[in-house]
Amino acid sequence: MAVVIEMTARRGSPSPLLTRMRDRSPGLADGFMGGALAAVLGLASFAVLVTLLWISSPYPDSGPGGAMHVAAALWLLAHGAELVRTDTLSGAPAPLGLSPLLLLALPVWLLHRAARDATDGGGEDDDLEQDAEGDASPPPVSARTAWAGVVLGYLAVAAPAALYAAGGVLRPSWVWTGVCVPLVAVVAAGAGVWSAYDRPGRPLRRLLGVLPSGLRPLVLGPDRRPGIAARAAAAGVAALLGGGALLVVVSLVAHGATTQAGLLRLTEGWSGRFAVLLLCVALVPNAAVWGAAYALGPGFALGAGHAVGPLSSAPAPLLPPFPLLAAVPEAGEGTWVHWAAGAVPLVAGVVVGWTVAKAAASGERGGTRPGGTRAAPWPAGRTARAAALASVLCAAVLAGLAALSGGPLGSDVLSRFGPVWWQVAAATLAWLSLLAIPTAVGARAWWGRTPGSEESKIGEQRKKVTGGRTRKADGRGPFTRAGVAGIAGVAGGTEAAEGARGGDASGGGGGGPAPDALYAPYTPYTSYEFDALQDRDGDLEPYDFLPSDPGRGRYQVPASYETPASYETPAPYETLAPYEAPDQPDRPSPPESP
Repeated sequence: MAVVIEMTARRGSPSPLLTRMRDRSPGLADGFMGGALAAVLGLASFAVLVTLLWISSPYPDSGPGGAMHVAAALWLLAHGAELVRTDTLSGAPAPLGLSPLLLLALPVWLLHRAARDATDGGGEDDDLEQDAEGDASPPPVSARTAWAGVVLGYLAVAAPAALYAAGGVLRPSWVWTGVCVPLVAVVAAGAGVWSAYDRPGRPLRRLLGVLPSGLRPLVLGPDRRPGIAARAAAAGVAALLGGGALLVVVSLVAHGATTQAGLLRLTEGWSGRFAVLLLCVALVPNAAVWGAAYALGPGFALGAGHAVGPLSSAPAPLLPPFPLLAAVPEAGEGTWVHWAAGAVPLVAGVVVGWTVAKAAASGERGGTRPGGTRAAPWPAGRTARAAALASVLCAAVLAGLAALSGGPLGSDVLSRFGPVWWQVAAATLAWLSLLAIPTAVGARAWWGRTPGSEESKIGEQRKKVTGGRTRKADGRGPFTRAGVAGIAGVAGGTEAAEGARGGDASGGGGGGPAPDALYAPYTPYTSYEFDALQDRDGDLEPYDFLPSDPGRGRYQVPASYETPASYETPAPYETLAPYEAPDQPDRPSPPESP
């Protein structure tokens, strides 16, 4: 036993480097496996969909290998990578870069979930232990380790998938694949790690370091919440995209016969039409962006040199009868129906300005907290800066969406489809700057106006409610003759009321008030009357919260209020005479016992 103890005592602790590697390697391995699993699940989803369409097709052009090549190519296209089509009539390769934005949601969601799971450590014991202790401890795996593992695992599967897709009809462009796929993996995994760490504000502050110090709180507010400029920009983007989608739906309904004919003529059989419908659904976000660009003014291109806008539309090249293309306006000069699309950016500008004005009028976060003071409204300069920054952010988001929603469908005439990003950015900035800034400044001035113009109305309402009550000469004390008389009349009858009015009913000397009137109960102002008088004429001071009990409805009455020295308990109510049982009828007495 002594030998065992001696050998145990002589055992040295592992080096710090080995301990660090041992602690980090499980997290890195878990992240690597999670990223690889996310890539495999995305590829499997596309493979299942393409295989089902290939099986149900009445005229399959290739075998299962060709379907797998197409699935891998579509998975790369969902990341924004451009493809090259080799089976053209001319024999020259044609690019294919118009990526459906809805397909991008699946890889982003899988990467986000994989990064969150890798940061949590992948174990349930840690979660149970954390819940039992009740401590909000950080995730067990460091952010850099989890993020690096997920990105490396995802790219380890994406590289063979790109090599495999190169042997098919749709081959990936190596430049676009080498840029887009890692970019999506890095951004989505970073967002997942950031979400797992409860969205800390330090990384965002570092990114916002390029902005002036006065504009940073407008983008990132307190408590790691989005600032007013970010919220207003999000509202503007939602208004523009919603208006663009509405324009597309209205145009499709107006051209319903053309839309139905295009769906029936494009392919035969239910499987082909189902595939076309799936493609239309995947292109709905692209159509919403195109509709927003059309409403803003620049419009979009249906081929090189064929621009479509509300003012004029050039004749489009010969295109297949795709259902979504039925929503494109006819070629020629625009009419008032096309010009009505300008209501979309008009509404978006008002929404941005209104959102900024609401926060500006209430002081950044809107409202007061228990025990605190009311925040002062923003000045007009800060309100204008917030609206301008929101317009810039909204223009940046629309420019990015416009760049992602378009792309080539071939060469020569088909080399450009969709809106031009810089034109959309300039138009968005112009519309929102001209509308959001005046709306924000004007609405803030209206909501934050001084109450001086309403003092006369409040005075009239006060007179009606108080029923002629007056104050003392020094302006203190809410006790009036009318109030005393009223309460005295209720508590003590007519005599007390007469005495409260100051008359001597008995004709006593002095003509002063009756003795009972000196101690009549006082009548405080009602809540409505106090609100009408508070801080209006400077006589009454607002209530202050007690320091010992903030925010619970207990208030400290200022010393300026007068209270009677003593109170007189009202006369007790008259009670009924004691209850007397009614006389019982005479009953025969029991017979006497012999």
